[in-house]
Amino acid sequence: VSEGHQCFVVCPAVEENEELNIKSAQLWAETLQAAVFPDLRVALLHGQMKGAEKEAAMASFARGEADIMVATTVIEVGVDVPNATLMVIEDADRFGLSQLHQLRGRVGRSTRHAYAYFTFRPDKSLTEIAEKRLSAIRDFAEFGSGFKIAMRDLEIRGAGNLLGSEQS
Repeated sequence: VSEGHQCFVVCPAVEENEELNIKSAQLWAETLQAAVFPDLRVALLHGQMKGAEKEAAMASFARGEADIMVATTVIEVGVDVPNATLMVIEDADRFGLSQLHQLRGRVGRSTRHAYAYFTFRPDKSLTEIAEKRLSAIRDFAEFGSGFKIAMRDLEIRGAGNLLGSEQS
């Protein structure tokens, strides 16, 4: 994070208890600020913040008042910060394929090269489906690959019962 570039760090919000999700994001923000990047400004954004708080946090980040935004998937849609050229997604194996694709699209929204890193715990054994999702996100990295991602997601999850009695 140099030369005016900014970074998103995305924490999964998959715990049953929303308070655990918030505490995880807060712990990430505190650790990054204190231990890893003491000279950088770290902001926090999560879904349990009030609307005005979320807007203020994103506006501050967009103005460059923070170098790193630690967030839950609340940034999945509608965020445009051209200076954000790096994204690190923690425990990427816990996200759906479309979520990963949407998140990846939050960086590189200008003429600058951007990078998205999808991490998972090295001691964790990935499920077959998680491996397929991460493989698909790696395979379809070029601009305009949304349709290919959707088709791969359909292959992985199945089409379901579109016209059956279970649908309303």
